[in-house]
Amino acid sequence: MSDIRITDLAQPELSELQKNAIANAERVEVDLSVDAICNAAMQTTELTDFGDASFKVRLEEQLQAVREDDWLNNFGRMGVVGAKTGQAVSRLRVMDALKRHPKIYDIDIPRPLMIAGLPRSGTTHLLNMIAADTRFRSMPMWESRQPVPSPDEPVTRDKNDPRHVRCTQSYQGTDALLPLMKNMHDMHPDHVHEDIELLDIDFSSYVLEWMAHVPRWRDYYLAHDQTPHYAFLRTMLKLLSYYSGTGFGDESGGDMRPRRWITKTPQHLEQLVPLHNNFPDALFLVTHRDPIEVFSSAATLVAYNSRVRNDVIHMKEIGDYWLDRVERLLRACVRDIDVLPPEQTMDVVFPEFMKDDMAIVRRVYERAGIEMTEQAEAELAAYLDDNPRGKHGRLIYDIESDFGLRKEDLYERFDFYYERYPALDPRKW
Repeated sequence: MSDIRITDLAQPELSELQKNAIANAERVEVDLSVDAICNAAMQTTELTDFGDASFKVRLEEQLQAVREDDWLNNFGRMGVVGAKTGQAVSRLRVMDALKRHPKIYDIDIPRPLMIAGLPRSGTTHLLNMIAADTRFRSMPMWESRQPVPSPDEPVTRDKNDPRHVRCTQSYQGTDALLPLMKNMHDMHPDHVHEDIELLDIDFSSYVLEWMAHVPRWRDYYLAHDQTPHYAFLRTMLKLLSYYSGTGFGDESGGDMRPRRWITKTPQHLEQLVPLHNNFPDALFLVTHRDPIEVFSSAATLVAYNSRVRNDVIHMKEIGDYWLDRVERLLRACVRDIDVLPPEQTMDVVFPEFMKDDMAIVRRVYERAGIEMTEQAEAELAAYLDDNPRGKHGRLIYDIESDFGLRKEDLYERFDFYYERYPALDPRKW
């Protein structure tokens, strides 16, 4: 395993591929309007019913926030339009599926395992590790991008599924353009992904903050109750259960995988009340890591991605924004964590998890009332063998050199969190 240090975050040395992608994008006229996105989605699907039209208000807020981003170049704008159009396409197909198969609403989502925690705090490893147990239902990356299959394409749910093929092509393109992304957060098509992609079909999540500098959207999203959007998430899990045959048994065909879900999204950390309101019988797994380590990783990821979407990399502003964002997530967690029933909640502390991940997962199974069978042990062990930590190389972060920040100056800012979780306070190590 090699250590990797990105030394050109502030002044990127662009590859020829990156230069060409940026230059080619400048020749494209990008229409950041609700009508353009909805019309493109309707043309793609030949469908017209988006369901509750209030999503257009949220989409307009998102697009206005992007229009206000003076840092963003045309390549970045194209990325936003592509993502929003894909979400609008999915929304049309979701509404069509719900009309054609109303029994989807009757599917139960019993006692899901739902992971909440700061980005870069072990949520991905915990999710993918437990999802290796084939008794669980989870959502791979390729499925999250197009949860409802196109009616004119075969559904094989393997590498030949057209949705998988498209996701693989996208992954290969991103890997060529931003090769160190996989070292920070590998988004392989078979990687078990976040349910935040499903929230985005209702155009209400914090994902846009990772794509552009959009304080306007952050403020709008945080000012509005997310309970109805988490109800939409529950419906989406029902729909996915239906399409994989885990909702009504062999009535719907499919592979007959069990119905107990394992999901995660860092955003849940600041939406614990809406999450609990919609999933009252869930087991909530809350991951915890030193927030300064989380910030180092998250801000570096954003700065690295910015090399193709920003002509100038605003390192100080990126640092300020994501320090604030981490603090907001943690303050919401400390404020609301006691809403979750203690018998349905388990804290997963990052250093302990990294020291012995199998021991932590055994505790999760015990809390969830799940037997750790020999087959499950073998499946989890196989996943760990195939996915060692730092599989693609370990990134070395240096926030003092990159963002002009010293860890020692940041500890006091997070005292409210260290007081609640003292094992994470580096000053006590």
